[in-house]
Amino acid sequence: MYVYLVLFAVLSYLVCIKCIYNRQWHALRSSLKRTFNVSSERKTVGADVRALVVTAHPDDECMFFAPTIIRLVELNASVHLLCLSEGNYYHQGSQRREELLKSCAVLGIPASRVTIINHEKLPDDPKAEWSVSLVSSAVLRLITDRSILLFQVLTFDGRGVSGHANHVAIYKAVRHLASTGELPKECVLLALETIGLLRKYTSFLDLPFSWFLPSHLHCVVGPKGYKQAKAAMLCHRSQLLWFRYLYITFSRYMFTNTFQVVPQGPKNLKIY
Repeated sequence: MYVYLVLFAVLSYLVCIKCIYNRQWHALRSSLKRTFNVSSERKTVGADVRALVVTAHPDDECMFFAPTIIRLVELNASVHLLCLSEGNYYHQGSQRREELLKSCAVLGIPASRVTIINHEKLPDDPKAEWSVSLVSSAVLRLITDRSILLFQVLTFDGRGVSGHANHVAIYKAVRHLASTGELPKECVLLALETIGLLRKYTSFLDLPFSWFLPSHLHCVVGPKGYKQAKAAMLCHRSQLLWFRYLYITFSRYMFTNTFQVVPQGPKNLKIY
């Protein structure tokens, strides 16, 4: 009897995941329209969107943001990437720059939309405290350089997914921008949710939890999208230590991303 109950529960869970895959296109379009306050009568929204993904290091774009980038590109959104360092912690900066461009090409971002910053005050170092004002200036400069209709900035949340200090610094900079009023009114700031360790490494099995818990933007990829994300990860040859392969296999960030809106308005932030 218990065997049948377990089997029924497993099958029901897999059916739920299948239903999520079937509904994810409609859900993504709906969440984009809701996020940007676009009329529900419009059939398309992707072509109107310019998305800026802000990362700290080469490989962040595919380790953490691949499902979002893949889906936005498929919706014909104009996706841009700002990487705030070359990833030169082990003196591999030039190699990692090339790996990043290859990864972005696999994900659908042309080199002309990739900006890589190599600044001595923004070192790839988990112990370094990046300047909030310097990072926010770099983000704002890239936003204002582009003529936009709708724009979203996607980056890490306050825990930085992996807890890396450079990731957290980007979130602080984005929060600072949200408090200054300098951003265009069309700009929406979205932070990638950090989840607990158990959920983080349950691969596609985390989809129902991610789907039903509240979020402002939810991006899901199926087997084809996962293969694309994996191919992008494999472009970062210099980073492919044994635990990276475990990450590729088990991380839910290879299958789904959930974002929360960063509220815009006055905040008392300490600027360094």
